[in-house]
Amino acid sequence: MGKDQTVLFHSTIFGPIHSRRLGVSLGINLMPDDGKVCSFDCLYCEAGFNSQGKGSTGLPLRDQVRAQLEGKLRAMHANGDPLDVITFSGNGEPTLHPDFPHIIEDTLALRDKFYPKAKVSVLTNSTMIFKPEVAEALKKADNNILKLDSAIEETMRLIDRPNSKDFTVEKVIDTLCQFEGTGIIQTMILRGTHEGNKIDNTTDEEIQALIAAYKKIRPREIMIYSLDRSTPEENLIKVEKEELTQIGRRIESATAIPVQVN
Repeated sequence: MGKDQTVLFHSTIFGPIHSRRLGVSLGINLMPDDGKVCSFDCLYCEAGFNSQGKGSTGLPLRDQVRAQLEGKLRAMHANGDPLDVITFSGNGEPTLHPDFPHIIEDTLALRDKFYPKAKVSVLTNSTMIFKPEVAEALKKADNNILKLDSAIEETMRLIDRPNSKDFTVEKVIDTLCQFEGTGIIQTMILRGTHEGNKIDNTTDEEIQALIAAYKKIRPREIMIYSLDRSTPEENLIKVEKEELTQIGRRIESATAIPVQVN
């Protein structure tokens, strides 16, 4: 039985917060502030399951996002507050927003105006990279962080639970290759069970499959991490830092791609 866990962010612009991976981060939530919209329904999602519904507020408009972001950046700059990164995350998948490419352009322009040294990061589950306009927008971000939790179809479907049957490991790995040398692949490492199904992407078979996928994609960096907060599926187990570090060393040795362990 899953926890009664619901949306994390109740505004379009949130923070700044200290991200364990990205530093001082100002967040942008392009999803509803009272519901969740996502093309995955991950067992570990900190925002809860999709079954909570889409809420009533709808997606923020492009002009609203720009105005709110400009107001926040202006106030932070006037106050002398530090900022390392502007991060698209929130209550679902940011690239589902129909104006995502234009919002990226607006964000880059505002970043250049107020915090030119800050990075723009996007946390994406990789389901929309098949759309050329989304892929091109992601390429403009400083940190284009793309999800690949398993290179084995059955495991990916158990962990990530994609809405579309057309979304497959084979297709996404092939399409991720367009970000060679620029994209960052992010992989959640975990164990547990869900409805009687065993989940474990730390096995030799899983790590070998991931290594083969990373070699094919050739990202500029790989991020591996494990659970940090409560999850809607209660029967998930965090992989501790020592084991994660060992897995990271194995991947880095096999791929010659830098691995960040969090």
